Amino acid sequence: MKKTPRNIRVIATKITGGLHLAKQKPCQDFYQYACSGNKLVAVVSDGAGSAKYGKIGAKIVCETLVNVLINTPLKNVEEAVAKAIQMARGKLVIHRLNRSKSEAEILNFSATVVGVAYHNNRGVFFHIGDGAGIAVHDSVSLANGADNLVRQNDRGAAVFIRNKTNTERYTLSRPANGNFSCETYFYTMANWKECLRFTRIDKAEALFLMTDGVTNFALSDDMCRLKQGFIEPINSYLRKEPNKARALQALKNTLDTERARKLNSDDKTFLWAGL
Repeated sequence: MKKTPRNIRVIATKITGGLHLAKQKPCQDFYQYACSGNKLVAVVSDGAGSAKYGKIGAKIVCETLVNVLINTPLKNVEEAVAKAIQMARGKLVIHRLNRSKSEAEILNFSATVVGVAYHNNRGVFFHIGDGAGIAVHDSVSLANGADNLVRQNDRGAAVFIRNKTNTERYTLSRPANGNFSCETYFYTMANWKECLRFTRIDKAEALFLMTDGVTNFALSDDMCRLKQGFIEPINSYLRKEPNKARALQALKNTLDTERARKLNSDDKTFLWAGL
């Protein structure tokens, strides 16, 4: 991983889920991040279990997005995200495992996308499918549990939680599923542009990205709020732990307990960035 500057700390891991372990298959998730000065770009992706080459699709979209966005001004990020995803799709068309070299066969590489670009106290989540992005603005008020008001944008992509003094506490880029909870959207779909969502962020103290193997630990059943006892203690611990190896091991231990494997047997990818 690329070295991060002192004012940005990134801790990330991916855990192979119980289903894949039982079938002796590797983790289908992937993540990538890069920093340049005080700019951060990070992406996590969940390769579809139903896709033959989902892991490859996840790797290609993460790497392509990070390589493009790290050199893109924040004001141009939305256009650059669409361009990078189109580039990733193009790479799948000519991939050696795409026998017909057709767009129809890139569904064999299906994967979701959850990413963030952040620079100078402003940023944007970009999102296709499930998984989640969370920006914590005030961990003190988050832990205190003040009265909440919930507001969604017109596409249902973001939820802004504010305390009773109207101070924003966190911004959430929610999972998006199809008609059924087990369905989601992928960047390999023909209508991927219609599924691409953006959520603006201001003045965050920490950012989280996660695939759907983690969302049921972090979010309420309706995926509209943070559950107590997950994001708050992880954020507090990672901000205070100066040793990256210890921080990473603690995060792995949290995500890979026997109870966690029983609650969700899917692959789990989790990325935290302290700003």
